[in-house]
Amino acid sequence: MNQEFELHPRLQADCIDLGRLDVSRLLLMNDSQYPWCILVPERAGISEFYQLTADDRRSVMEESAWLGERMMACFRGDKLNVAAIGNMVPQLHIHHVVRYRTDPAWPAPVWGKLPARPYPPAELDERVAVLRRALEPGLRSGSD
Repeated sequence: MNQEFELHPRLQADCIDLGRLDVSRLLLMNDSQYPWCILVPERAGISEFYQLTADDRRSVMEESAWLGERMMACFRGDKLNVAAIGNMVPQLHIHHVVRYRTDPAWPAPVWGKLPARPYPPAELDERVAVLRRALEPGLRSGSD
């Protein structure tokens, strides 16, 4: 892990830390309306994908594909939205949102459509457990 890296305060406030991959930290957005994970490359001062080294770009792209495939297998969505917008949080982070034709924002993007609905504690515990099982063995705890 890059020792200078610090997770942006907004991501800390809005997400649950699920663990780490080779390059990225994996977060769960605390919005129970959608299965929504965020990859954050653990590199200081990076706001755009092209700023990553070539090796890190390849690794993050592989992490993104791996995460998306596992999320879609786990949640059986109609579509996977993947985006790195960063207008409100300048730190590079890549959203992975499983979408359903029946979800409350469909077919619009999820951003700004509805206020977040945080997970109730029991539902959060279950969602975290489901994701951790789906992401084994690639996901490591934050201290590894």
